Amino acid sequence: MRPLTIALGNYGLTQALKERRVAPERAALDFVAVEQIVPLMRRMVRRLDFDVCEMAFTTYLCAKAAGKPITAIPVFVTRNFHHWAVFRNVAAGIASPKDLEGRVVGVNRGYTVTTGLWVRGVLQMEYGLDLAKVTWAPTDDEHVEEYRAPANVTYKYRGRPIAELLRTGEVAAAVGDIRSDAPEIRPLIADARQAGFAWYRKTGIYPINHTMVVKDAVLAANPGIGADLVRAFAAAKRQYLGALDAGIAALPADETARQLRAVVGSDPYPFGIAANRLALDTIIRFAVEQNVIQSATTPEAIFARDTLDFA
Repeated sequence: MRPLTIALGNYGLTQALKERRVAPERAALDFVAVEQIVPLMRRMVRRLDFDVCEMAFTTYLCAKAAGKPITAIPVFVTRNFHHWAVFRNVAAGIASPKDLEGRVVGVNRGYTVTTGLWVRGVLQMEYGLDLAKVTWAPTDDEHVEEYRAPANVTYKYRGRPIAELLRTGEVAAAVGDIRSDAPEIRPLIADARQAGFAWYRKTGIYPINHTMVVKDAVLAANPGIGADLVRAFAAAKRQYLGALDAGIAALPADETARQLRAVVGSDPYPFGIAANRLALDTIIRFAVEQNVIQSATTPEAIFARDTLDFA
């Protein structure tokens, strides 16, 4: 079997795989250079440039709905709680999420980005926001070109920096990783990290951000390769968790992983469908409610068949 090209960001839980301390049994992996993973996701859904690629989960749902010949494996390399990712202009008169109704809210990058989906879902589920009463304003087009947004989405600010739109008040609030020390910009949800942890304790929902996808042609030509890849990712993760246990891992992301362990348990990056059933069902439901996909699906329908029983 030829080596598989793979686009994957740099994370502690995948470091052993990228450094070839662990490897799949059935195939060699040819890692492409990655500075930013997001452009490579776009290349994957538009041109199928890689055999295996990290992908934001809602991008994958859109791609699957559009008939793209890719299928995920239940490996989740990034996760987050998203209460921190919504900001307001202090002059906009917004005191609570319900005050976003009737306003224009910017979305960093596309409407279908995973952070945006989770934020909107949380604002609706936890704070009672009527999402249909908000005009959502992405700053870029969507990864999946075939996607068509609902009527309350405008692309009039496409190409504009999200922080500048928020600072000037052109949008009243904004969603995404907005890095600015401008005094006009403040988080909407106070003590957002603890609010996210409290939401998890109440609901049990641990949001998924990025998964891994494989070309359907690769899966068809190499029976069992999906499960083989999952086992390799799991072996790399075990080494990382061992480093956390030993206090060896000392990067800022490792401290985040330790904080997550204190909330969600010893494995802050669970793989497999069974361990993630609630998060998967929730993100699919949010995607339907927000018109990211038109009809519901099941986890079993969107993951490679040979990976369904992984635990």
